[in-house]
Amino acid sequence: MKLVPKHFLVTSHTDHVGLGSTFVAIKGFKEEGSSYILDALMKGATKIVVEEGTELPVVITQAIIQHNAQLMRVPSARKALSALAAEANGYPAHSLKIIGITGTKGKTTTAFLLEHILKTAGYKTALLGTVKYSILDQEYEAPLTTPQPDYLHAFFAECNKKGVEFVVMEAAAQALSVHRLDDVLFDAAIFTNFSLEHSEFYESIDHYFAAKCKLYEHVQSSGLVVVNADDERVKKNVPAMIAKETISMQGHGSYNGRLLASNLAGLCMNLETPEGTFKLSCAALLGEFSAYNLLASVAVAQRYDIQHEVIQKALDLFQGVPGRICRYALPNGAVAVIDNAHTPSSFEAFFSAVRPLSSHLIAIFGAGGDRDALKRPLMGAVAAQYADEIILTTDNPRSEEAEDIVKAILEGIPQDERHKVLVDLDRESAIRKAYTHTQPGSLLVLLGKGPVEYQHIKDTKIPFSEVGILRTLRS
Repeated sequence: MKLVPKHFLVTSHTDHVGLGSTFVAIKGFKEEGSSYILDALMKGATKIVVEEGTELPVVITQAIIQHNAQLMRVPSARKALSALAAEANGYPAHSLKIIGITGTKGKTTTAFLLEHILKTAGYKTALLGTVKYSILDQEYEAPLTTPQPDYLHAFFAECNKKGVEFVVMEAAAQALSVHRLDDVLFDAAIFTNFSLEHSEFYESIDHYFAAKCKLYEHVQSSGLVVVNADDERVKKNVPAMIAKETISMQGHGSYNGRLLASNLAGLCMNLETPEGTFKLSCAALLGEFSAYNLLASVAVAQRYDIQHEVIQKALDLFQGVPGRICRYALPNGAVAVIDNAHTPSSFEAFFSAVRPLSSHLIAIFGAGGDRDALKRPLMGAVAAQYADEIILTTDNPRSEEAEDIVKAILEGIPQDERHKVLVDLDRESAIRKAYTHTQPGSLLVLLGKGPVEYQHIKDTKIPFSEVGILRTLRS
């Protein structure tokens, strides 16, 4: 479902322009927003915002005059979009407690966990993230991990109308870089971890990290930041003036965890917190990386005086995150796991968690096209270290050739491990082929796509459901 209203008071997309809208022409990475001004005027825009120095063709200048629209020039169209959208909607973020979560991995699970805990504690909540957007129990389409400012402030306004108290949202590095969150202040924030990703967008890992650290600029003076003390880079770069709590599985944080059990039945752990030591368990979570997400969620939940008993009740009811360690019993006694892991660090976390659960592990994965080519051989190397069999296949190749992506992954797999690798560029065929290799107790892991139910090939998104395929398998 799309967010209502369809038309925004301020927007950078003509789909959301209505009578009286302000249209902000963004100079994009692929397209020039000023080329859509005529369309915006035809749809009813009464104010046009462009960056200083933008040369408008005579036909556009004349059209602005003919439509009695106002032309406004600003130093930064992206910053103006955020400021104008916030103002037009009455600064709705000011009435909400907003919790922002950044990090290379773990953002989505942490967001789902924390929002679920808050909801179980009786608060009215909303969620913004990779998998879905939601206000109370109404779900909406999630085109971006962190939405554009025009959508974002319309979303916050809708939250206010419906009495929402807390918004839990993922703060992607790109969103922080391009000013989507300029007019948002977090009541609390979480930095889960940091590792290589998005080299297609950032010129170096240092630039990527700096983008993540912009999170701190959006924390209220009375706000709290929770950071992972086991990630040295994250731990040592928190500004001194920021109030923080630290989480650790190594025993040197404000909130420390110790795994008691991690198997296909779920996760059980002890938590040492400033309020005492507690045991928590969750059937929907698995592995040490999930324990970090849980620790971060508990640290924020306790800021709002949510008691251990309520947190455990929430974990008992937690259904997990679509596409994150989703387990399916197969007809022949094997188990399949679907997960979104698609980076070297998430591969390492995932495989290290599931490897002890089976003596026979088959991995199916590819890598997304038009995204971070540097990670592909690294993913291959990690998979080769842990898996008994590997089937390389497609994973949203987009404009790239699937064969080229697979070749890049293969470069990271040592020659003496290549015997365990098969290539099948038809992902459904790869899944069915892998199933024929399983037996009772085998673990079949499908990585990369998570909850995404399509294949993005060239300019087309083709419906594709891994869950649907698994359900058709026969012993």
